[in-house]
Amino acid sequence: MTKLTFAAHPFLLGFDQLERLVERTAKSGNDGYPPFNIEQSSENGFRITLAVAGFREDDISITVEERQLVIRGRQADEAEEARVFLHRGIAARAFQRSFVLAEGVDVAGARLENGLLHVDLVRAVPEKVVQTIRITRG
Repeated sequence: MTKLTFAAHPFLLGFDQLERLVERTAKSGNDGYPPFNIEQSSENGFRITLAVAGFREDDISITVEERQLVIRGRQADEAEEARVFLHRGIAARAFQRSFVLAEGVDVAGARLENGLLHVDLVRAVPEKVVQTIRITRG
């Protein structure tokens, strides 16, 4: 039995990238750190909030690579040798979170506030276009 893919379905013309998008999303590492929320902030706006306690603005980078939002965090090792922890329950490890963005969704901005990183996204409203195709004689 053959596997039916998005690109092979006769009614889904031009959606061959959809299957690659689904595979890329499934491969993204989701180990649960840092925890995050995704909320709809307006009709065409979204907000991703990550709990990044202990990270400074300089420790975090946000990039968009091929429609994929990538948020990376790495804390600087400042005087770690001099500190002696009796218990260390606050994670200080590096992280990378990836979110695949739909076509037309752009990053509007990011803000670090009270240990929470807010990344605002906005979806451009596409203009409705009606196109009439002229039929010619063979």
